[in-house]
Amino acid sequence: MAEGALTPEVILDTAEEVLRRFGPAKATVVDVARALGVSHGSVYRHFPTKVALREAVTRRWLDRGRAELAELAAGDAPASRRLRDWLNALFEAKRRKAAEDPELFATFSVLVDKRSGVAAAHVSQLEEELTRIISDGVASGEFAPRDPRTTARAVFDATSRFHNPSHAADWVSPDIRAAFDAVVSLVVSGLRSSE
Repeated sequence: MAEGALTPEVILDTAEEVLRRFGPAKATVVDVARALGVSHGSVYRHFPTKVALREAVTRRWLDRGRAELAELAAGDAPASRRLRDWLNALFEAKRRKAAEDPELFATFSVLVDKRSGVAAAHVSQLEEELTRIISDGVASGEFAPRDPRTTARAVFDATSRFHNPSHAADWVSPDIRAAFDAVVSLVVSGLRSSE
C-alpha cells in the first residue's frame, strides 16, 4: 500500500478485521501492518499505541449503533414509553453485538475491565440520554420530582445486567426477556409521580 493511501480509516477497517480474525488477546499492531502491507511504524504514526488503536476501533464500533438510541431519547413519546423503548434498544443492541461480532465485543469488554476512556465516554453518553428522558418525565409530571442526573445513574446501574458486558453470558438465557421486562417495569413504576 502506498504510504499516502494509509489513512486512519483504512487502518481502522483493517484493525477491525484483524481483531475479528485473531481476537483481542492475539491481535497485534504488527498483524495490522502486515495486513496493510506497511511497517508497524506506519501504523504507529496514526495511532501511537496498541491501546490507542483498539480504543479507536471500539469507539467507531460503538458509535455505529448510537443513532437509534439518540433518536429514542429525543423523541416526543411519553417519557415512560421512551424509557422502556430506550432500555430495550440498548439491551438488544448489546445482545446483537455480543452474538454477531464476538471478537469486537470481547475487545470492548477488555476496555470496560480496564476502565478505558472509551468505555467511560460510552457510559457517559448513555447516561446523558437517560437524563434527558427522565428530565422530560419530571417536567411533564409523569415522573416524580427528583434529580434527573442521579436518577439516570441509578436506572443505568439497576439495569446493568442487560447492558454490562460482564453479564453477556446471561443474555442467551431463555428467561432473560422476562427478567428484563420485570426490571424495567419496576424501574418505570418507581419513577412515576405518586399523585
